[in-house]
Amino acid sequence: MQVGIGLPTTTPGADRTLFLEWVQKAEQGPFSSLGVFDRLAYNSYDPLVSLSAAAAITNRIRLATTILTGPLYNNALLAKSLASLDALSGGRLIVGLGLGARESDYDLAGIPHRSRGRRFGEQLAALRSIWEADTIGPKTACAGGPPLLVGGLSDQTFARMARYANGYLHGGGPPQTFAKAAEKARAAWLDAGRPDRLQLWGMGYYALGEEAVESGTNYLRQYYEFTGPFAERIAAGLLKTPQALVQFIRGYQEAGCEELILFPTVSSLTQLDRLADEVG
Repeated sequence: MQVGIGLPTTTPGADRTLFLEWVQKAEQGPFSSLGVFDRLAYNSYDPLVSLSAAAAITNRIRLATTILTGPLYNNALLAKSLASLDALSGGRLIVGLGLGARESDYDLAGIPHRSRGRRFGEQLAALRSIWEADTIGPKTACAGGPPLLVGGLSDQTFARMARYANGYLHGGGPPQTFAKAAEKARAAWLDAGRPDRLQLWGMGYYALGEEAVESGTNYLRQYYEFTGPFAERIAAGLLKTPQALVQFIRGYQEAGCEELILFPTVSSLTQLDRLADEVG
């Protein structure tokens, strides 16, 4: 299993200087990928712009949308943007897509929240068709477009993943939760008769060091406030110690995770350095 790191594009206090230094340090290793979140009605940086900036100053590390809220985007424009990022990064793009749970993002985009499932299924089919038909350039590094991952927990999620995507992206939680979702993904893959290899990705949140734990916990509470009381459970899952981090990584590895992206909850280069020490 490989370990990636999230970009500080949603955490309080992140600025240009921090972003650029973060990307440059991550490129040096030991991380395999850079991940980004996608929020519209939030004080955050645009995920595709962020990955484009990262692509310009890196050559090795993979770039992953983990995840884009797919139905918020026009299909043709999204296909164009993703193809461009894939080509300009030298084929390092991994596209994670999902429905998104926040109604505020849909309200701001002027898109009915209740239509998201239908729109998402149509979008996955459209992206593949556009890339395979080569009607919108540039050409992607791989025929048929960059690797697609689908996130979510519903039965429809796994069915869509097996039909259109290259793998599954789990949205966080303990290793046991990932293991259950991975089994559903494998079952859907087999039912669809897919001969290729299923990719399994996961994610988690961390804040290493006593001085970072409170800020990291408060960030998760605020970021997931829309979930109500469940936000406390998410905050409680914050990885706060090297021991907890190692157990988390091992648990995901044993459950068959191929790539685990760990997201910072505090805007500090110290957090990247500490994680690099533990992962390395």
